Amino acid sequence: MEQRVLGRTGRPVSVVGLGTWQLGADWGRVDDDAATAVLAAAVESGVTMFDTADVYGDGRSERLIGRFLADNPGLDILVATKAGRRAPLDPARYTVDNLRSWVDRSRSNLGVERLDLVQLHCPPTAVYHSDGVFDALDTLVAEERIAAYGVSVETCAEALTAIARPGTASVQIILNAFRRKPLEEVLPAARRSGVGIIARVPLASGLLSGRYTVNTEFAVDDHRAFNRDGSAFDVGETFSGVDFATGVAAAREFAALLPEGSTPAEAALRWVLDQPGVTTVIPGARTPEQARSNASAAALAPLSEAVSAGVREIYDERIRASVHGRW
Repeated sequence: MEQRVLGRTGRPVSVVGLGTWQLGADWGRVDDDAATAVLAAAVESGVTMFDTADVYGDGRSERLIGRFLADNPGLDILVATKAGRRAPLDPARYTVDNLRSWVDRSRSNLGVERLDLVQLHCPPTAVYHSDGVFDALDTLVAEERIAAYGVSVETCAEALTAIARPGTASVQIILNAFRRKPLEEVLPAARRSGVGIIARVPLASGLLSGRYTVNTEFAVDDHRAFNRDGSAFDVGETFSGVDFATGVAAAREFAALLPEGSTPAEAALRWVLDQPGVTTVIPGARTPEQARSNASAAALAPLSEAVSAGVREIYDERIRASVHGRW
């Protein structure tokens, strides 16, 4: 699979990685054997980037990855984790002592001495403006607890603030055919600064797979059921903030644009990879088949200009008014 250097980490990663929120919680139950099978299928398909967080299943996702890597020594996998959401989201809590404690817990979960990449996990906006927080992260690098740090953001404004920090290695942001705003300023700024871009929620929580109808129901422990109103966390993380019925209709139009030979999910991932400045895209998977299908998007040819123009039109007509100004 094609590799791209992940910003200031200096490390190449596969253009399609694996997001592992699904293996921790909030997407319905995935047992340990099934989760391990997903990790194995991704690696067999050329994936060299796993994204996780200390809050996914309260560390379950990290522990599953740690056990998998321990059982398969020698794999060259960059593991990006996140920190900061196991405590109340108070900027005053982002101290060097707390960051060190959070990082040390992830080191234990993953079974490593040094974490490859730690990302601030969508912290309060004020955190991005705090010199003290970034000084603390520099301290953790100097202590060799972490090799590099980045941020996972909700808004484009937060991304631009983080990109301006000289130590920021990467920015993780929602980017898909239904969330196009990062194309305007964030991706160009990241390219100029040598910051990697990790694109998350690339299928708009599955909308862009084309599998859903307005009557689709989700398990009660699936965020696509319990967070549609943003009551648990930022509503932009669920269906990219798009109203479900609107998203289903837009996804149907997206699928109609595609040539034969690619699924809507594969084409949606390819669309993300076609955007200049993107380093890697991190779709989740709950089955080995999903992991393999996601990875296959890297082998697709870039989408045609006609398809790209159609995607712009769908966004402008159906989605822009409700999401563009929010994030």
